[in-house]
Amino acid sequence: MSEVTKIAWCDSTFNPWIGCTRIGPGCDNCYAEAQDARMRWDKSTHWGVGKPRYRTSDSYWRQPLAWNRKAAESGKLWRVFCGSLCDIADNEVPEQWHHDLYWLIMQTPYLDWLVVTKRIGNVAKMWPAMANNLPDNVRLLITVCNQEEADRDIPKLLALPCKNGVSYEPALGAVDFRFWLYQKYQGAQRAIEWIIVGGESGAKARPARIEWFRSTCDQCASAGVPFFMKQFGANAGTLLRAKDCTWESFPMKHRAGADPSEWPEDLRVREFPA
Repeated sequence: MSEVTKIAWCDSTFNPWIGCTRIGPGCDNCYAEAQDARMRWDKSTHWGVGKPRYRTSDSYWRQPLAWNRKAAESGKLWRVFCGSLCDIADNEVPEQWHHDLYWLIMQTPYLDWLVVTKRIGNVAKMWPAMANNLPDNVRLLITVCNQEEADRDIPKLLALPCKNGVSYEPALGAVDFRFWLYQKYQGAQRAIEWIIVGGESGAKARPARIEWFRSTCDQCASAGVPFFMKQFGANAGTLLRAKDCTWESFPMKHRAGADPSEWPEDLRVREFPA
């Protein structure tokens, strides 16, 4: 959680607090929970119902202000992933922490905040100012891992007047995004603006099927929506179905399948929204 990150779709990560509670199948092998157990910030762990969350230090909270100055001086877009070790819509976080994070975002207009949550239903009531008047430098993303979560949460995301995106990771099942990608062509006000895709990493990674990734990439291309292939995951296998219906082998050496040079060419796609 620092200025430098290995996450391919952002420049830096920022965690206003640490801790969360599992709420779905995508949380089963949570890397953030494992890191919290290993690091034991404040000599405790912060995962689960009733577990106090750990607010990061004042000096850490000042880091985005420094990044904002650098971004302003360089004129380059600085993407910040907010919430890699927490959930910004966690209902066990003190209300004041939410206000403080919103104020920090307002003070850093040169940062492109990528705010991620699994609890999109909480955003409007916890962040009423943000839900109704989200600053232009914020993109709100939700995570979904299967069709059930997509059906439940994407409509809630699109009901909010803000820039948006979907992080389809860890991908645990096929998802048909077409309805929400094409809404803007059907007279609706909002549609999905960006999709990030990734298989699960770690020793316990569940299988990810390459056709899920390829289908999502094709859906985005047809709708003219940016697609970002993050990683194939640690259990994606080596046999990938090509578009001409033949079988090809792409053995991946990277432990999370995150090296694009090891992927089939049609999935070497890493696009960003405007």
